[in-house]
Amino acid sequence: MRVYVPLTLSGLAEAHKTGEVGPGPLIAYAVTPGLREWYVSDDIEELEYAALNRAAAASLRLLAADPGVGRRRVVLAADVPDREAVSDPDRGLDAGAVGEVRIASAIALTKAAAVHVDSDEADEDVSAAAAALGAADHGDDDAQFTVDGAEDHELLWYGVQEIPNLIG
Repeated sequence: MRVYVPLTLSGLAEAHKTGEVGPGPLIAYAVTPGLREWYVSDDIEELEYAALNRAAAASLRLLAADPGVGRRRVVLAADVPDREAVSDPDRGLDAGAVGEVRIASAIALTKAAAVHVDSDEADEDVSAAAAALGAADHGDDDAQFTVDGAEDHELLWYGVQEIPNLIG
């Protein structure tokens, strides 16, 4: 199963140093039955794109929680055995948990397929979105507009071999 793990640049640097993302448990996003129902599509590419975007939103939350890290959303795409990516049926009705899976242990970087990272041009919008996230969560429409501004930026695709350039 392809999973999308939300990270920050410093989290990616740590994974590069240790050779794994972890320790577990990890929260990731994947094409789950709940995501299929929520997105209402049978196109696997569209569903994987939706899971990637869910992970990008979770990466933004990581940025909001740590103002000291680089202001780029980072998502690691990795392949894990299906049995290792477990969705919580009790959170099935929680809109915030759509596509969410729990991985019990660390994911070896050798299982990574790609890294998705914001471009330099997204820095200002992502920074503003991270700062506005708390207010948006409390119903502030202007703050939500700012958060949505970060979502207007597509994450760029990088091969795993390009990680040193991303974190350097």
